[in-house]
Amino acid sequence: MLNMVPFFFFLLLFLFGNNRISVAEKAGFVGRNGTQFVLNGERIYLNGFNAYWMMTTAADTASKGRTTVTTAFRQASAVGMNVARIWGFNEGDYLPLQISPGSYSEDVFKGLDFVVYEAGRYKIKLIISLVNNFEDYGGRKKYVEWAGLDEPDEFYTNSVVKQYYKNHVKTVLTRKNTITGRVYKEDPTIFSWELINEPRSTGSTILQSWVKEMASYVKSIDSNHLLEIGLEGFYGDSKPERTVYNPGGTILTGTDFISNNQVPEIDFATIHIYPDSWLPLQSSRTGEQDEFVDKWIGSHIQDCDNIIKKPLLITEFGKSSKFPGFSLEERNKFFKRVYDVIYDSARTGGSCTGGVFWQLTTNRTGLLGDGYEVFMKQGLNTTARLIAEQSIKLRNLKYSPLVTHSAT
Repeated sequence: MLNMVPFFFFLLLFLFGNNRISVAEKAGFVGRNGTQFVLNGERIYLNGFNAYWMMTTAADTASKGRTTVTTAFRQASAVGMNVARIWGFNEGDYLPLQISPGSYSEDVFKGLDFVVYEAGRYKIKLIISLVNNFEDYGGRKKYVEWAGLDEPDEFYTNSVVKQYYKNHVKTVLTRKNTITGRVYKEDPTIFSWELINEPRSTGSTILQSWVKEMASYVKSIDSNHLLEIGLEGFYGDSKPERTVYNPGGTILTGTDFISNNQVPEIDFATIHIYPDSWLPLQSSRTGEQDEFVDKWIGSHIQDCDNIIKKPLLITEFGKSSKFPGFSLEERNKFFKRVYDVIYDSARTGGSCTGGVFWQLTTNRTGLLGDGYEVFMKQGLNTTARLIAEQSIKLRNLKYSPLVTHSAT
């Protein structure tokens, strides 16, 4: 007779272990099953864009900023994009969301309300970042200044500063949308929260402790949504042999892709890719950039498949017109290279199942351009076509038999 004890043990492990489908997913939120994202009982694949400017643009009603936001969502939806990454913070000088610790602009918050509402109308999920590592839009430097301190890393260690951040997290997550009447933490339009955009620090353990504390805090308020850190993907001390994949070799930034993402409350991993700015300019002529891109994505897929065992999203990638040798053709080649790696991983059951390029703009937001902007109308026959093709390929995976993934 079959011994049923091991059978029930493994059944319980499957149902309640690392691969479980969350209750939130069953309620209509995106969830995680092992290395895959799931929605309504099916795997979900992601193709999207960054638009950090949306909240402040929507808040600028005098210049018809909401029309700009609507145009961007409409253009994105037309080529099948289903996720956008935006800022849920601004402590800067222009249209700040948080004017001082705990003091908020209701007009700017209403701008964010509108962005969430419009995303829902166009069936686009939102990744919302909660603070910036850099000074743009205020960032962690502003938090440190509010506490009367000088050292940037005190953002991660000072109890007063950490409480400022926690208060902001709670304020955003418990915000009741003035248009939909729905509290943010209960809105399935939101795909996930991001702790901090591109965190860096001077010490290898400083960020790890902060991620543990803040991830736990976010989940104590909101168990519905997924959570990620906002990492660029740099390897650290936990797996030093992996640091050779970092731009420039063993360069360290205080982040650790492996250990940071192993924090239990973190649901998926992220990487960014900027070969133009990360590598020497002459590398574009030698093929070094292409080789770097392949190894950078490949190593992180392998680690998410075999060690971290969580999904991987490429949440920023782009090619800037401000670097020598830029052309629309070169940007399209780069996009296709990234898209092909994502698709190959997705179709074989690998952990990388989506990409979010930097950044989508419209003609009205051209002044916010940083060289990486993609104008959908201007690129209608080139970049937009690539984006549309990727959307179709990923969508069709839902209706195709899954090719078994074999990790090496």
